[in-house]
Amino acid sequence: MKPLGPVPAGYDAIDGVLAVGGRPVTYWAEQAGSTPLFLYSIAHVRKRVADLRAAMPERLALHYAVKANPYPPLLSLMTQLVDGFDIASGGELEIVRQAGIAPNTVSFAGPGKRDAELEAAIRAGVTLNLESEGEAARALAIGERTGVIPRLAIRINPDFDLKGSGMKMGGGAKPFGIDADRVPALVRQLAGSGVEWRGFHIFAGSQALDAEAIAETQAQALDLAARLTGESGVPLPHCNLGGGLGIPYFPGDKPVDLALVGERLAERFEHLPDALRDTAFCIELGRYLVGEAGVYLARIVDRKVSHGEVFLITDGGLHHQLAASGNFGTVVRRNYPSAIATRFDAPAEEEASIVGCLCTPLDKLADKGGFPRADVGDLVAVFCAGAYGASASPASFLGQGPAVEMLV
Repeated sequence: MKPLGPVPAGYDAIDGVLAVGGRPVTYWAEQAGSTPLFLYSIAHVRKRVADLRAAMPERLALHYAVKANPYPPLLSLMTQLVDGFDIASGGELEIVRQAGIAPNTVSFAGPGKRDAELEAAIRAGVTLNLESEGEAARALAIGERTGVIPRLAIRINPDFDLKGSGMKMGGGAKPFGIDADRVPALVRQLAGSGVEWRGFHIFAGSQALDAEAIAETQAQALDLAARLTGESGVPLPHCNLGGGLGIPYFPGDKPVDLALVGERLAERFEHLPDALRDTAFCIELGRYLVGEAGVYLARIVDRKVSHGEVFLITDGGLHHQLAASGNFGTVVRRNYPSAIATRFDAPAEEEASIVGCLCTPLDKLADKGGFPRADVGDLVAVFCAGAYGASASPASFLGQGPAVEMLV
């Protein structure tokens, strides 16, 4: 048998059935009227934010990265819990506007922003994290043409990356941000142009579980912000220190030592250089806030044995959970945490693969894992489904369509 990833803390059973939101998942499937189904736990999100607030310095603001999960009811919940929102497209700008999120709490990062996106953000009062000198020139021109003063920050491509991160966003040649040595000159240009100067965005990597590496990267980001502020001669009003905190997906993964990260950052905040004394700081997190709060449910529609191997064929698949299938940037496929939801507290009895309904061998949600015996009608659960699931998977592939989503 191949090992399964660790089921996140906080999930239990009611009468042997996986429970989410205080009810067995069979109840939610009935309420939804169909499967597949994404369930997002309010209690899990609230606890994660509370734990983060308790561990981090009070001075540090918390932003939610909308790209992790833009489900509107979830965004409405987040307005009660976080201090700001980070978006990465004009489409996400429209999503946060429809959610009633105040534009002055929103920042917009990402390379390749089109002029229409820049103009919409400027008119709305969103902070633009500029990714190049060319983008800066276009934003300034739009501000002059529209008569609206842009709110502009610079995304920095730092000279370091986040060690052990699943996705490295800094260090070396990158499409993201402006190389650090070119930042001071652009800061002076922006400050002299009459825009509202908003500061720096430093994002070195994501999905890291090593607390020491995260703390070191945050320290490097603070040093870099101080150095570039001194070189530019322009005060730094705000600095986004990025994210980086990951969640356990695979066998052997351990949760981030949040206390260590918070302690190290608090120590640095107590000894900030003069250049950063009046700077406001935030971190932006998406996956870390909502990933473990999500469960993907699919129903077994067929059980078959081929050459002695058991296949549990479901009505779900990679079109909703591309990452769990191993087709979202994973080099070596490993099993996400998964279970037979309707036999959640039963011991493993057999080796089986959980697959989807698509006609491709890539459509595999669990490969030769150990499960209780399951049959047609049982529900399977894939955990860590709250981030980069429904919105990051090809729901229209083979005409299958999206899964139901519920905040419970």
